[in-house]
Amino acid sequence: MKTFIYLILYIVSILMATAQGKYSADPSNPYGKLNPDTPEELADYAPLIGTCDCVSTLRNQDGSWAEPENIVWKWKYIMDGTAVQDETYKPDGSHSGSIRQYIADSSKWYVHYYSNKSPSTKLPAWEGGKRGDSIVLYREQKAPNGMEGFYRITFSNINELGYNWLGEWVDTAETIRYPTWKIDCKKRLAIAEEDKIRENVKAFSEAYMNADAAKIASFYTSDGKIFPGNSDIVSGRPEIEKRWQFAEGASNLFHKVTPVEIRILNNYAYDYGYYEGSITNKDKKVTDFKGKYVIVWRKENGDWKIYLDIWNRL
Repeated sequence: MKTFIYLILYIVSILMATAQGKYSADPSNPYGKLNPDTPEELADYAPLIGTCDCVSTLRNQDGSWAEPENIVWKWKYIMDGTAVQDETYKPDGSHSGSIRQYIADSSKWYVHYYSNKSPSTKLPAWEGGKRGDSIVLYREQKAPNGMEGFYRITFSNINELGYNWLGEWVDTAETIRYPTWKIDCKKRLAIAEEDKIRENVKAFSEAYMNADAAKIASFYTSDGKIFPGNSDIVSGRPEIEKRWQFAEGASNLFHKVTPVEIRILNNYAYDYGYYEGSITNKDKKVTDFKGKYVIVWRKENGDWKIYLDIWNRL
């Protein structure tokens, strides 16, 4: 009897999985998959699929920009991979989202928006599509003075690491524009890669404080280059290691790097910022220093290495 029950449950589970569709979200693929039988335009949103950590900034009534807030923006394929759903999660507990469908007959995307903060029996719809490398959507909306126009939404700088979003009112000719909302998003994968670079930056400083020139050189690519102030370019790990040799008797080393911005571009990244430190020579004289830098990183075998490194004192 138990065997029969298990068999029935197994068959039901297969039928449920089949009914759900092989392109729908499931535990092994939480964001679903693009159905290859849908219009090719559905791939417009492919780079956005996943979870992003975003910074959202609204414009105040007086025209100033409000304080930014952190939100989470999730994207996935739904309805067996034939439509796109997105949801935003805000710190105050308010959530919103939309269902996006491409209607081939009209060659446009139709986006239906919803929110738990202001539920509506009639969901607003947006129209638009791909324009160059951006996605641009419109909804008719008059300006406060009654001028005809649209509220325009633009997704730009779309890549596998994130995107930018801008909401603005425009007139019908799109010559007058008034931005009211902007959101900058980074895929959680991109944030993880940034964290790897920050860890390497911290480890670099630790190697400096240990006066370990070989360890410092290991943070560079084999063809890495450094650009010391008032000096020639130094190329390759062996020469870089020589450059980082410390004077005999040096002690009490301190070193700290503070990145201002880290930007990842596929297998390359750049960061810039400030550094500071101090060193005591054999005569017990303490020298403090600080400066600014720019680094180009290159990803090799899953790790980020310094390819180009330039700095100068302040």
